[in-house]
This record gives sequence, structure tokens and C-alpha cells, in this order.
Amino acid sequence: MDLGMTKRGEELRAKVRKFIDDMVVPLEEEYHSEIGKNGERFDFTPRMTEILESLKKAARAENLWNFWLTDSDAGYGLSTVEYAYLAEEMGRSHLAAEAFNCSAPDTGNMEVIERYGSDEHKKKWLKPLLEGKIRSAYLMTEPDVASSDATNLEMSAVLDGDHYVLNGEKYWASGAGDPRCKLYVTMVKTGDDDTPRKSRHSMIFVDPDTDGIEILRPMMVFGHDDAPHGHMHIRFTNVRVPKENLILGEGRGFEVSQGRLGPGRIHHCMRSIGAAERALELLCKRATTREAFGRPLAKLGANYDIIAECRINIEMSRLLCLKAAYMMDTIGTQAAQPYISQIKVQAPRMALEVIDEAMQMHGGRGISQDFPLASMWHGQRTLRFADGPDAVHRMVIARTELKKYRSNSV
Repeated sequence: MDLGMTKRGEELRAKVRKFIDDMVVPLEEEYHSEIGKNGERFDFTPRMTEILESLKKAARAENLWNFWLTDSDAGYGLSTVEYAYLAEEMGRSHLAAEAFNCSAPDTGNMEVIERYGSDEHKKKWLKPLLEGKIRSAYLMTEPDVASSDATNLEMSAVLDGDHYVLNGEKYWASGAGDPRCKLYVTMVKTGDDDTPRKSRHSMIFVDPDTDGIEILRPMMVFGHDDAPHGHMHIRFTNVRVPKENLILGEGRGFEVSQGRLGPGRIHHCMRSIGAAERALELLCKRATTREAFGRPLAKLGANYDIIAECRINIEMSRLLCLKAAYMMDTIGTQAAQPYISQIKVQAPRMALEVIDEAMQMHGGRGISQDFPLASMWHGQRTLRFADGPDAVHRMVIARTELKKYRSNSV
């Protein structure tokens, strides 16, 4: 099992790290200070647009673009293991993934369009997404049902002539607040109660400008609206969508979603490891440059032990993430699901612990806007819900383990 970097991967990682350190990180504070200056938090100020577009232009000029297109002629053709090292670097900065056009939820949505979309869909949405000109959102979770069991989803799509008519509500639609969002990839219910549960749902492409779509509110994450990205609560009232926008056909929503969510879950975990690395870097710099009670912070209390445990936990999590990536490359995403679930539980949990220790080392400023740690913490805590909560992934892991000893009905 080869989990190391290839020569190509080493060269790309060095370029990505240098780009992030030299160009992205220095602009983070200014970018976030601009949010809301237009009077509307989900608008982009001219300076925000300038920052993002300049970063994307520079990344494209250096051919540092669309790394996520693993095993594809459209990108570098990287393996998932190779991409893992690059995504880890991107996890060190809130803006980095978008700078390289490797942001969630766009990467997963682009994979869906590339695999299943028509030529018209690719022209309308895939091409501008690949070019970084628009954004997209993935709409699955609903407010009135336990959406971790996706067979509960109730938003209806009823065929009426040449259109499906959509009615219902979605929330936690990440990215739907962005004014550049021009596509919703949406899970809907097309079957009835007589249809097998796993065949009742379908996936459909929806244009956000279609009549009958109403954004009700941004969902708050620990009191923050995550502008300008946003996690929106959206109502659909008699929204008519061309039947050609249905993906693969009725009843194949789970097939599409599993193909989409597997890579997306592990991409999040790769970035979590990068976030933990940056937090540990900040922790160590603080510990060696600040003094209290006449000694460097590193030498106070149990800080040596804390730093050592952080390093150990990052390394263990990285290896688990790389193994999951390797399994995706060798046995396929579906078969690799138990490994993906393992790292989906472990990576954000580990990152939270490291970030928490870093905040502690920084004292009061660690939870302020002066450092990125507080924002990093609530992002990682939210990730424990995104793409399936911990409890669901632990269930997948446990069932896989128990199959070795009991019948499949357990």
C-alpha cells in the first residue's frame, strides 16, 4: 500500500503551499473585513471580488487549477492519494480551495454534471464551474424530517407534461447564499409509498432563478451566518423544472448521491488535517514567542505533552485519510465507504482538539477575530454534521465490522 507522494505530487504540493503562504494567507484578513460593507452581507464588495478573482487568475496562470478532477482527462488526472496532499494544504486557509477551484460543494456537483449531465447541462453549468465563473449548491437536507436517513426526504417532484413540479423546503443549502450561485443539485421524491424506499428519490438540476424559489433565511452556525457563502433555508412552491434536468432517471437519487458524497466527504477530511496543521503551527509559534511567569509558554504546565499529542493525532489521522484515499483508488468509492466513514468521524474530531489547544495557548485573543482559530473551530464542529453526522458514520463502521461475525441483518 503506497501512501507516499509521487514526484509529480511533491512538485505540485510545493507550488500549492508557496502560493497559499505568499498570496492567499496575506489577503484573508482583508477579505473577511469586507463582508457586509455593501450593507447586505450576501453581496460581494468590489474589493472581495478583486481579491478572489486575482487569486484565481494567478492560480490559473501557474496551472494550479481543478486538482480535484481525479482520474480524469479534464484535469491533472491525479489519484485520490495525490490529491489528498494538495487538499491538506488548502485546508490551511479559508480562501485557498476556491483560489484553486477546488471548493465544496462545487467539486461534487461538477463530478455529477461531468458523469451524468447532457451536453446542454455541461455547456450551461459545467463549463463556467470549471472556469470558476459561477458557484453551485447541493440541496438535500430538509427541516421537517430526520435527513440523516435520506429515505425520509419529502420534497416532491411530480411530472407534469415536459416539466417536474417541485414543492417543499430544503435547508443547510451550503453555498446558496452566494450571489454567484447558478445551480442547485437537488434531491427530490419522485416515488410513492408503494415504491421501494431506496428507489423513491431522484436527483435533479435546478436553476436558482426559476419562479417559485424563495430563500427564507440563512442558517446560523454558532451565531454566524457564514456570509457570503451561506447555508440557506429555501422554499419551493410549484417550481417547474424541465424533465431533461432529471439526473439518470427516476429512482436513482441514491446512486447519484453516493457517487457524489464519497469523494466530497474525504475532501473535507483532507482539508481538516490541513486546518489542524495550521492550528498547531500557530500554537507552537505562540508557545515559543510569548512568556508568562518568566518562562516561554511552551515550558509552562503540560504544554510539551499537549504539543506532542497534537502531532501524534495529526499523523495518525493523516494515515487513515490516505488509506481511505488509497482504497477509493483501488477498490472504488462504494466499496471504500467504511474507510471513508472512519476518517469522516476522526478528522474533524481531531482537528477540533488541536484547534482548541491552539486557542487555549493564545488566551483571550485565541477566540477573537485577531486569529483564524475561532472560525476554524466552528467550521470543524459544523463538519461533524455535514455529509452525515458522526453517529451515522459510526453505524456504517460498526455494521461492516459485525459482518465478520454475524449475519448481515445485524
